[in-house]
Parts: sequence; structure tokens; C-alpha cells
Amino acid sequence: GWPAITTRAVAARADTNPGVIHYHFGGLPGLHCAVARQTCELVISPLVTMFLDAPDTRTALRTMRDALPQTASDDHAMRLAVELISGATRDSALGSALAAKLKEVRAEIADHVRIRHPEWTRRRAAGMATLIIAFMDGLVLHHSVDPNIETAEAFSLLESLLDVQ
Repeated sequence: GWPAITTRAVAARADTNPGVIHYHFGGLPGLHCAVARQTCELVISPLVTMFLDAPDTRTALRTMRDALPQTASDDHAMRLAVELISGATRDSALGSALAAKLKEVRAEIADHVRIRHPEWTRRRAAGMATLIIAFMDGLVLHHSVDPNIETAEAFSLLESLLDVQ
């Protein structure tokens, strides 16, 4: 967990001096933020890339649905993600780093949705982006606890929201 990520522990694992960690990351808060950014790249970025690379929003959701078991089965990445979310509630710098990454991801997805649904307002596209990200976060966490969770109907319901004008 986050309490184990100390400058001394990281320096020992890297076989270097703790001063090097302080120099490169500006201390423990900077180290935590760097770990948070890397965790986002491991867990969130692949799903977002799949979504953005899809030709339409429905295909994007189906692609994410198909990737869910593989994403949730990476125990190392899942533990990091859970620790990140938990740590973000206790560490404001970590929370700010995570909030900034999530804001960036929501904006990318909102832009994608807006292009695919030009009749939607920016607010509606932003709302759909928030729903999609929260939906995937929740499903990834649920799937990591219960790999047999049935998700097809949940995805179908989310897709049906795309039909609502």
C-alpha cells in the first residue's frame, strides 16, 4: 500500500541513495504522484485508447467490454489502482494528481462522444463521458473481485443511453 512507498524503501529496491529519489521526485509527495501517473498509464490509458480508436461509440463500448476480463485479471495493476484510489482519499497531492488524470480522460472521451453525436450539447457529452469512465472503473473493480460477473446487460443498457436524444 501507499504507506510502504517511502523514499527509503524505493531507494533500497532501486539499490540507490534516498537522496536520488528526493532529487528526482522532490520528496515523498512527488514520488507518490509519479506512481499515481504510472498506475493510470497501466490501468486507465489502455481502456481509453481502445475507446478513442474505435470507429464509433457502440464499437468502443463493445471493445471495452471484451477487454474487461483481461484488464481486471492483472492483479498487480488492480492492486495498484485500488491503492491509488484509497491513497487519493488520504493524500491531497495524490488526490489532485488522480483528479487531473481523470479530468483529462473525461475530456478526451467527451470529445469523442461529441464528434459521434454532434447533436448533443457539450454538457451532455461530458455527462456521458463521466458515466462511461465511472461505469468502467466500477466494472473493473467488480470484475477483479468477481470474475464471473455478468456484464453484457449492463453494457447493453449503457449503449441504449446513446440512442436517447
